Amino acid sequence: MPTLIVFCHLRWDFVFQRPQHLMTRLAEHYRIVLVEEPIYHEGQAHLKQREVAPNITVCQPHTAIHAPGFHDDQLPTLQTLLADLVPAGEKPVVWFYTPMALPLLQAFEPSLVIYDCMDELAAFKNAPKQLLQRESALLNIADLCFTGGPSLYESKRERHANAHCFSSSVDARHFQQAQDRGNSHPDQAHVARPRLGFYGVIDERFDTELIRQVAAARPEWQIVLVGPVVKIDPKDLPQAANIHYMGQRTYDELPQFLAGWDVCLLPFALNESTKFISPTKVLEYMAAELPSVSTPITDVKVPYGDVVAIADTPEKFIAACERMLAMNDEQTAALKDRMRQIVANTSWDKTAQKMHHLIQTTAPGNRAEHLLHPSQDSTDLAGVDADNVDALPIAAVAAARGAGTDGMAQQAAG
Repeated sequence: MPTLIVFCHLRWDFVFQRPQHLMTRLAEHYRIVLVEEPIYHEGQAHLKQREVAPNITVCQPHTAIHAPGFHDDQLPTLQTLLADLVPAGEKPVVWFYTPMALPLLQAFEPSLVIYDCMDELAAFKNAPKQLLQRESALLNIADLCFTGGPSLYESKRERHANAHCFSSSVDARHFQQAQDRGNSHPDQAHVARPRLGFYGVIDERFDTELIRQVAAARPEWQIVLVGPVVKIDPKDLPQAANIHYMGQRTYDELPQFLAGWDVCLLPFALNESTKFISPTKVLEYMAAELPSVSTPITDVKVPYGDVVAIADTPEKFIAACERMLAMNDEQTAALKDRMRQIVANTSWDKTAQKMHHLIQTTAPGNRAEHLLHPSQDSTDLAGVDADNVDALPIAAVAAARGAGTDGMAQQAAG
């Protein structure tokens, strides 16, 4: 099988989302090697490898370098650790989720370069300072560009001639388990009804103030929040008798939580970090055939505004939840019918198949060739403007801009 090397800013064991969905399916066609960001480890650098699924090996670099993520300081050590990932003479497909790993492409002679832009990472809290420059370089080099939703596609299509929109999809069979409402997770058995639930990463994209106001306005509603808290001080989270934090749970547990909810929530803050998000959970909520309420996220409002209640203020959000709770049997049946139509038209299987077809049929542009034979090395960069380096080989970009990046580990799609 051909080798597919994936550079990812997300840990495989973090929230199960787009990278895991796609790679477990593409593993039917490729020997997948997923490289995570390095972990600090005192002593000799080494590469921890483990098989997480058939044909999928996760490589976790351990280094004694404090710099986070795919920081410039990490690159020489990582290049050494990754030197033997591919058999001699093989030209792997190289897939990037984070542009920050782009300098590591120099170690390979890729047959094809892919950028799967699942989030606008530059808009996230603590984004690396070099991210925008690295992304520009990656877009110039990549043979294929995939985007995680229509908003991202609109922002990238003018920057890449072979961009394709692959919105977040759904494993319908998995989440249809939630239609057995008697299979509610035992950890929420003590929580009264009605239950309004959310699962996902609780970070700067999550509107904590909205949840605070909903809980205060309707103390009889029980709000169940499932997921890890990232980049938010726990003391800043809303606390009330009717707010229940369940922590991070496995992918297999999610349908059980859904089975015990009355309304699903998409309480995203409206800020730079949510401008381009395409939440995976919106289709998963639909597969569970549960009503949902969202703030006006573009990739929810535009395609699904006839199914998901959209509210742009706390008062309207509360009113929308009330309407969903008060639906009669006829309204519920009509909503479920529309949900089934939407869910039937998409799946991660179909998405992976279409991506595989594009990989198979795209002629390599060999635009990464200058990475392997850079025409300008760091000794020639004395007069380079560090803010105008997009045209340089990526090795020169790293040298020109120097240190100062931050890791992207634990950034996640909603």
